[in-house]
Amino acid sequence: MADFNDRQKAFENKFARDAELQFKVTARRNRLVGEWAAAQMGKSGDEIAAYAKEVVEADFEEAGDEDVIRKLLGDFEATNTDVDDAAIRAALEENMDEARRQFIEENE
Repeated sequence: MADFNDRQKAFENKFARDAELQFKVTARRNRLVGEWAAAQMGKSGDEIAAYAKEVVEADFEEAGDEDVIRKLLGDFEATNTDVDDAAIRAALEENMDEARRQFIEENE
């Protein structure tokens, strides 16, 4: 019985580590997308970092990417920046790969 409990505990620990890793990678991706979006809107310097932080925080509204996409679309519209939904989704996908790569490099 102890063997089963040990395996169960190991599985639970792995699940928790995987969930934490996914959270960190997604937050990194959102920061990268925020930096990209800020540049598209003509922001510079400290404005870029501040905006990237806003994008990361926007992801806490609901599960999935729709809250981030809504924020970006609204901000692009407010600043008359010509970026559409498809471009945002492509940036999210591209930056997810980059965020994973960066995270792996930092943790080797």
